[in-house]
Amino acid sequence: MAHYAIIDERNIVAKVITGVDENILQTDMDGTQVGGSSEAWETFYTAQLNNPNYYVKRCSYNATIRGKYPAIGDTYDPVADEFVAPTVEEPAES
Repeated sequence: MAHYAIIDERNIVAKVITGVDENILQTDMDGTQVGGSSEAWETFYTAQLNNPNYYVKRCSYNATIRGKYPAIGDTYDPVADEFVAPTVEEPAES
């Protein structure tokens, strides 16, 4: 079972979904083959969103894939190709 992060145009994780394992190749109802790689499933799920402001990236509980398992509100860094938790600023002491 694979997981995929839905990411908005600001690279913020909006949702994480369960999807098809990247190595699975399926035949769509019109006979088109779908999947077979992480990139193919990312493209497929992005197209299913039908929204140009969102895209999908494969993620995993295994921290060696894209840094960490993303949570809603995390940022996807496309340069480092990893998910990053938001920075929490400590309140100033008075």
